[in-house]
Amino acid sequence: MPSNAGFRRLVAFSDAVVAIAITLLILPLVDAAGTIGSESIGTFLGDNRSKLLAFLLSFTVIGRFWWAQHQVHERVVAYNPVFVSGMFVWLFGIVFLPFPTELLSSAVKSSRGIHALYVGTLLVATVGVLVQQSAVVHWPELQDEEHRGDARMMLAVVQALVIALALVLTISVPAIGLWSLLLLLVLYPIGWARIGRHHGAGRSEGR
Repeated sequence: MPSNAGFRRLVAFSDAVVAIAITLLILPLVDAAGTIGSESIGTFLGDNRSKLLAFLLSFTVIGRFWWAQHQVHERVVAYNPVFVSGMFVWLFGIVFLPFPTELLSSAVKSSRGIHALYVGTLLVATVGVLVQQSAVVHWPELQDEEHRGDARMMLAVVQALVIALALVLTISVPAIGLWSLLLLLVLYPIGWARIGRHHGAGRSEGR
């Protein structure tokens, strides 16, 4: 079984990749700032509204994905080829996301293809999370003893299905566009219920 130190290096590598990807999101706005000239900041922000909104959307998305990944890694102490494969699928989605983000902000008219590419990228990252969770389920020794059996597999499955549905809606009903991602709001009650059960179990064990 690979060492815990090796796993920490793997996590550090993924964190560095995510940091680079999330930083790339701001570069189009930085480039645009160089052309502000005598414009007021209000006019500049209005002219670059699409870039700003795309940045905020993808910054939030990557931040949310990183937090979910962080929660997975808090419970894992080792890795195997399946887990690493899932991590790299997840990283592929994160690294690729600045590309559809730039398309969203720069296209004269947003198209179904651009929206589908954006949502499809999120689906790839979600599949990566699903593979990692599956590895933890099949090889429980990857987790520390305290958290074995706490794989959150169902939440990962539901998230993948919701994003897949969002992709289908984006392609089949172009007028919806990225509003299909509002379906992700259904995950928050599920996640909070999951956390509540976990905390409740912890309190019961402590008595």
